[in-house]
Parts: sequence; structure tokens; C-alpha cells
Amino acid sequence: MHKHHIPTRGLRPLTLALGACLFASVACAQQPAAAGAPPTTAPPTELPAGLPDYGADKPLPELGLVEHRLDNGLTVWVLPRQGGLPRVDYVLAVRGGLASDPAQLPGMSNLLAGLMREGTATRSSVQIAEELDRLGGSIGATASNDGLFVSASGLSSSAQPLATLFADVVRNPSFPANEVQLAKTNALQGLKAMQAQPSYQANRAMGRVLFGDHPYGNTLPTEAAINGTDIAGLQAAHAARFRPDHALLVIAGPVTPEAAKALAESMFGNWQGRGDPIAEVAAPAYPKGPQFVLVPRENSVQSAVRIGRPAFDADDDRAIPAALANTILGGGFDSRLMRNLREDKGYTYGAGSSFGLRAEGGSFQAQADVRNEVTGAAIGEFLKEFETMREQAVPADELQRAKRFTAGTYLFQNQLQYAVASALAGNWLLGRPADYLSTYVDKVNDVTAAQVQAVAREFFDPKQQNIVVVGDAAVAEQLKTYGAFGSGE
Repeated sequence: MHKHHIPTRGLRPLTLALGACLFASVACAQQPAAAGAPPTTAPPTELPAGLPDYGADKPLPELGLVEHRLDNGLTVWVLPRQGGLPRVDYVLAVRGGLASDPAQLPGMSNLLAGLMREGTATRSSVQIAEELDRLGGSIGATASNDGLFVSASGLSSSAQPLATLFADVVRNPSFPANEVQLAKTNALQGLKAMQAQPSYQANRAMGRVLFGDHPYGNTLPTEAAINGTDIAGLQAAHAARFRPDHALLVIAGPVTPEAAKALAESMFGNWQGRGDPIAEVAAPAYPKGPQFVLVPRENSVQSAVRIGRPAFDADDDRAIPAALANTILGGGFDSRLMRNLREDKGYTYGAGSSFGLRAEGGSFQAQADVRNEVTGAAIGEFLKEFETMREQAVPADELQRAKRFTAGTYLFQNQLQYAVASALAGNWLLGRPADYLSTYVDKVNDVTAAQVQAVAREFFDPKQQNIVVVGDAAVAEQLKTYGAFGSGE
């Protein structure tokens, strides 16, 4: 058994009120008023004169993270919290998520995660639910590109019985036939709703364009994949992925490191992997050169536009400058894309962009749903904003607003104990260090305009962008300026 303290630095964050306000503005940007109505309000392009200075930043306490490693290889991170709510949170992350699903079963990990708490070797789904009710707790599971997460939360007074139940769900899911069939039926109904949306078709096509045959480009479910998932496949996937030497357990709450160590030993001390572990996901061999795809959607009144290119891994040094570059370009309600395409041109309710970073690769993507008649013009405005970011350094005041927005939303999202535990587990899966969470704001504040422009020059080059459009075939004439568009089949 090994134990050491992981050093963390104090933060220089924004006030929570600012972070909440900024976060709320993002949510509002994603909620258009009504189809076909013009925008009714415009975000400010600059702050009014005469406002007082920002209040002094209030640092958050250091994480105080303590690491243990069990003899079976399980890594345990303890986040002691004293004086807060009497609540304990467990988060277990294992390597092997959507990108590890069989090629013919994309999205299987979503079914695997959803079925984790629906029965174990000794408990039915009803018994698990009743026990959680008695304990005042909850258990859930989710899948990401690179891994699976199982989490449990409850009163700290029930920490031990909750730990026992949590460990049973993690280690011994039985995948009962009736529960598997119900999950598949629900997944098929959900898929029908997804397929009716042009965004599903656009994202599916863009995944293939960006990543080719790599698993990162094949993570959305299909009807054949859902129907083809069976109990034997779920059991095999669980055995290959849920192994102590490929897992991290985060324990957060009003517990001492010693008590947390004892909890971890009681849950997983005798846990051993079975068979061969899941194969590691290889780095993508990105397709060469930009591709242009038009997916016809008969009688569509809008075009779903996706523009993007490959990027880099989540642990790359460019990740934080890229976050700021993205905030300025399309990451919030006050971004350049929103001001241009929504407020100035009225082409769309919302235009945005993002860097989707994974453990072994990543991508940059910008997107909007626009009216048919302005599809080509909208693409032109995207590319114009890209080029402006490349050619002109970001003004100091705009960079400062972006820093406060980026840091504020990050802190807002990680205020709650469970959110911190989940963020730690997510960063671990992405290959980021344990102190990534606590050093993020300092690193954001240290980014220069030159670093932002360097990211823009490398990843916003209009000549290197793939373009996917899902819409009526009649928009094809508007797209000829940008490339030779095929069907993508």
C-alpha cells in the first residue's frame, strides 16, 4: 500500500456570482424563443461606461487530495471535506468507453452503463432501488468516449452500507434478460427521436469525416447495434473493462484519508480482474485533406452546418489557450459567431464552436442550424470569422472578458462536491494530472493574446476545414463556392 499527498495550488478564481451569471448566459443562448421568430435581444459587445471594478477574487480552498494505491492496482483519490454537507460521493472510472465498443455495435457502452444498477448476482433492480431509498442514496453510470463512470451519493452516516451496495453494482452486474430487453426497447425509441433531428445526421457524418475508420468517428448508436447487443456481449465488455488495475476510485466527503482508505479496502480490496483487459485505443490516423459532404434531407426548412478539423489530445499544452480561443470565437452568448450570425445577420438562433478533446485525439468544430436560403452565406461568415481570428490579435479587453468567462464557468461547474469528484475522474481518463482542476484558473489567466492567435492560426485555417451540411438538396448550388460536395457514402 502506497500513500502520498498530491500538492495543489490555491486558486485565484472569479466570484461565484460572476461565474453563475456567465454560465446562465450560455444556457440562455441555447434556448431560442420560437421557430421562425427573429432575435429579440442582443448581447452587449462592450460593458457600459462607469461600472465599478470587479470585486477581489475569492480563492477556493486547496483540494487536499490524498492518493492511495491498493495492492490489486486500484488507484484511490480521497477528497476530504469538513464542515460541508453530511454527504459522501463515490466515483469509479474505468478505461474503455464508446471508442472501445465493437465496430458493429457503436454506442453499446451506453447500454452497458444504463444496465449496471438493474440487477446483480444477489440483488434485483427492485431490491437495489429499495435499498437506495432506505439509505437516502443514489447510484448511476454513464459512458464517455474513453471510459465508463459509476457513481454513488448519499448521507455520510450511511457511507459504509452505501459503499457495500456500490461495490456490488460495480463488480457483479448480472444483466437480467428482462432488463436488457427493456433497455434495448427504450434505446430504440430514443434513437427514432434522435434520427428525426438533422443534428444526429450531421454529427454522425462529421464523425466519419473527422476520424475516418477510427472508433472516435463511430460512437453514435444505430438500430442494428442496439438490436445486436446481447447479454453475453455485455458480460464480456464488463469483464474486460472493469478491472482494478485500469480504474480510479474517487471518495469525497467528510471522511478522513484513513477512513476513506478503509472504505476503499472494504469495497474493492479483494477485487481482481478476469481475463484480458480491453485493448488500448490507438491514436487516430486522421483523413488527409478537407472533405465536403451534403446529406440530403427532403423538405428540410433548415440546414444543419458543421465545420471542423482534427485537433489534439486532451492533455496537450494547447488545450487551455484553445479554450480561450474558442470562448472568443463561439463558446458563449457574447462570442463572435453569435454576434455575427445571430445578432447581425439573423441567420440562426445560435452559432457556436468547441474543441472536443479525447484521450488519444480531438477535433475543433463550429456549428449552426440556418435557414435554407442563407446556407452558403452562413458558411462564408463562419470562415470570415475564422480568418479574422488568425490575422488579428485579440484585443486586451476582449481577452480579459474571455478569461473571466472561461474561468468563471469552470468554477461554477465545479462548485459542488460531486462535480469536483466527477471532474477529477474525467481528467484522469483524459490523461490529465491530478492537479489539473486546481491549476486551471491560474493557467487561464496566464494565457497571452499571442497564444490565442497561435491556436487560431493552426486550427481555424479556412482552407483546412471539413464542411458537412444536412438539408434540402436544393442548397447544393450555394455550396459550390466552398468545395465539391459529395453524399459522404
